[in-house]
Amino acid sequence: METLNFTYSGGRSAVHSAALVGVVGSGNLEVLVEPYPQAGTCTVEIITAAVGFGDIWRAVIDDFFARHPLANVRISINDVGATPAVVSLRLDQAVETYLGDGR
Repeated sequence: METLNFTYSGGRSAVHSAALVGVVGSGNLEVLVEPYPQAGTCTVEIITAAVGFGDIWRAVIDDFFARHPLANVRISINDVGATPAVVSLRLDQAVETYLGDGR
């Protein structure tokens, strides 16, 4: 197991109820997005069974933040070997659920 942490700034705040998508037991991953006051940053914590893929994770999360610049949000990812495409899909689903219609 490996734990990766990334922090981003410059996003916009949007306080909503927490959103959980995906299921670890399904063989890929789950993503939790929740409001978390933290001086305008977005933090991402990834717990993954796939050790040694930090550069790929950073690229996927960088791309996500470029498309969805959030602030005062914590994103928690529990992964058991999902592909980057599945990770991007789940992240998009989670932020859409989190933001709802009130973008």
